[in-house]
Amino acid sequence: MVVQRGQMYRYPLPKLVWRLSAVMVGALIVGSSWMVPSQAQSGGSIKLRADIQEADANTGIITARGNVKIDYPEEAIYATSAQAQYYSRERRIILTGNVFVQQEANTLQAEIVTYLIDEGRFVATPNANEQVESVYVLPEPVEEPAAAQQPVEPAPALPALPAELPTFALPSDE
Repeated sequence: MVVQRGQMYRYPLPKLVWRLSAVMVGALIVGSSWMVPSQAQSGGSIKLRADIQEADANTGIITARGNVKIDYPEEAIYATSAQAQYYSRERRIILTGNVFVQQEANTLQAEIVTYLIDEGRFVATPNANEQVESVYVLPEPVEEPAAAQQPVEPAPALPALPAELPTFALPSDE
């Protein structure tokens, strides 16, 4: 803190941290579009809300603490946790503390969940003596159309009989 003329001024660190976190989240969004897209990655933006957010420009890590909520509509992912850390260089997000993730109708609950953005893959770890809980909604089986019948080749046509048949002499028993 700096004291001038009997007043107390705070170094505007919260504003700086907020601006840096906004820049880092922006880098996440822009960086996503610069990478070669994988099958799981469709780009877009990730909305991050939390009580506190910090960004470290040296390490490229954004940390969000308290009532963390993540919304990634392009992948239909919604998540909540106590803390989240985004590692921009590795393109992964680690959620810790009572983590709940929903992707479409599927859900995942664990103590720690790592989301690998480029792979579109979740890795979940429970607390000691607990288990990870997930619910997967299985798609209805898709019936494949019956294989098209191959046209049967017609039997070779018999030659047409002549209009008049030749007469043959039949042998006699005589």
